[in-house]
Amino acid sequence: MGTPDFAVPSLEALIESGYHVVGVFCQPDRPKGRGHKLAACPVKEVALRHDIPVFQPERIKREEGVNMLRSCQPDLCVTAAFGQLLSQEILDIPPLGTINVHSSLLPRHRGSAPINWSVIQGDAVTGVTTMFTDKGMDTGDILLMKETPIGEKETAGELSDRLSVMGAQLLVETIRELEAGTLRRIPQDHEAATYEPKMDKELGRIDWTKTAREIDCLVRGTTPWPGAFTTMGDQTIKVFELDVREGAASAQPGRIVSADAKGGLVVSCGDHDVELRQIQMPGAKRMNAKDYLRGHTMDTGICLGKA
Repeated sequence: MGTPDFAVPSLEALIESGYHVVGVFCQPDRPKGRGHKLAACPVKEVALRHDIPVFQPERIKREEGVNMLRSCQPDLCVTAAFGQLLSQEILDIPPLGTINVHSSLLPRHRGSAPINWSVIQGDAVTGVTTMFTDKGMDTGDILLMKETPIGEKETAGELSDRLSVMGAQLLVETIRELEAGTLRRIPQDHEAATYEPKMDKELGRIDWTKTAREIDCLVRGTTPWPGAFTTMGDQTIKVFELDVREGAASAQPGRIVSADAKGGLVVSCGDHDVELRQIQMPGAKRMNAKDYLRGHTMDTGICLGKA
């Protein structure tokens, strides 16, 4: 059970390890692109290439979804970024239970966007956890864990690519131990748990009173989606990459202090100045800010983020 790119390596690892995948459950096809044509999710595409039956109930815990899963007669279920909560009725179907591949070191960062939040909150280390699924939101017993440092300039998208491969490897290790009878269940410390909400576009709005570190983490943690942004009057500027300048901030938060092709687009924030390296202006493509400034002007008196 999985839907986005993150779940693909887990499915491929099960296939390559010789396990008989009797069915794949993923979210229904959704409109995509400018034409809004229905498009299959990445997991469905892999399943179809391997001639694995695909099931796409709107809600798996409804009768239709329950019957679909029962028809597969699975020994074990595996979930990875599936996007739906499982009912106890669903969890009771596979005799060996359901194992989830979660992209954080539980109990930290429960919820639907653990990778984004680990970057946004400035974590130095993250990882993947396999767990036995129960009715709660990422509350089941921990099975295996693997850590990895977060790169200084690593975005949520780049980290997701790495963790998806790590998670697939850890999944196979977990199932091997389950088969061997050596798998240990470790109850989570629920008092140490953190839970963050779903991502939305407004989360990417830059608050220039924050520190340079906090803003950098927000930019990286919301890349590629939902994306960090600021406003310049009635225009929205998307921000994809920035560098922190040494020394104290040279103006009030949000003030443009430099805007030319040589010095770059430099903005003051809560403690330092930052140079916006990669931006996207309205109606334009993503580009290097210095390249943009070769053909456009910006007033250094403007304060970004102000109405």
